[in-house]
This record gives sequence, structure tokens and C-alpha cells, in this order.
Amino acid sequence: MTQYTDDMNSISEEQLRGGFFAGWPAAPSPEQHLAVLRGSYRAIVAVDEGNGQVVGFVNMISDGVLTAFVPWLEVLPAHQSKGIGAELMRRILDGRERFYSVDLMCDEPLQPYYKRMGMSPLTGMGLRNRAALSGHSVSDLNM
Repeated sequence: MTQYTDDMNSISEEQLRGGFFAGWPAAPSPEQHLAVLRGSYRAIVAVDEGNGQVVGFVNMISDGVLTAFVPWLEVLPAHQSKGIGAELMRRILDGRERFYSVDLMCDEPLQPYYKRMGMSPLTGMGLRNRAALSGHSVSDLNM
């Protein structure tokens, strides 16, 4: 069974070790990952009740007034195609009516997945700093 929670204080770095960010040039450390989830406007994780491991997560950043952005949705490969990602998205988008916009960026092959959730393709731009993913602890980044 899978349990869902938005209480990031109940999640530990150890629960986030397990293969997230596959295919990234460098993965965030579990410490960075947990800091991102805890620092988000909203975050929800899916936890395997059998072993306590986080098997999926989604987060939202927002101004809390009109706009929100969903930067990360990920489910471990062994737990995909079980509806976990869809449930995480359903939960993170719950209450979206208050916002003017809720946006996310994804690769083109993933667009049909998000279209089924009522989202529309957008044009966007971005910058990536891969060096930020390695060599820094969260405490090094707090000023």
C-alpha cells in the first residue's frame, strides 16, 4: 500500500535514498532534496507502507496569491504505472482554483500525460546550472 503525506517534517533524508533523479547529470543529495521539499509552498510524498521508503514526490512553489509552479514530479521506476504520479498531481493541484496560473515544464513526450490532467502546452525558457547540484551542502547555501 502507498500512503501520501504533505508533512515534510515526518520525512527523513534516509527515506529519499533510492534512485530518484535517474538520468540527471548529477542528482541532488538527499539533504538537498529534503530541503527543497520542506522549502516548497506545498509538497506531497508517496511512501511505501511496507518499508517506509519514499517512492514518489511532487512539489509546488508559489507566491501564494496568483501563481504557482510545479517543478518536480517523480515516481521511482519500480512504482510507475500504478497511479501514484496521477494521485500526487491530483493532490498537489487540489485547490488550484485560487490561482490565476499553475505552470510546469516538461519534455514534449510527457505532454499527453499532463494534458489528461487538464493542462495545456506553453512556451517557456530557462537556465540550468548543473554545478549547483554537486559539491554544496544545504548549510553552505544558507546565507
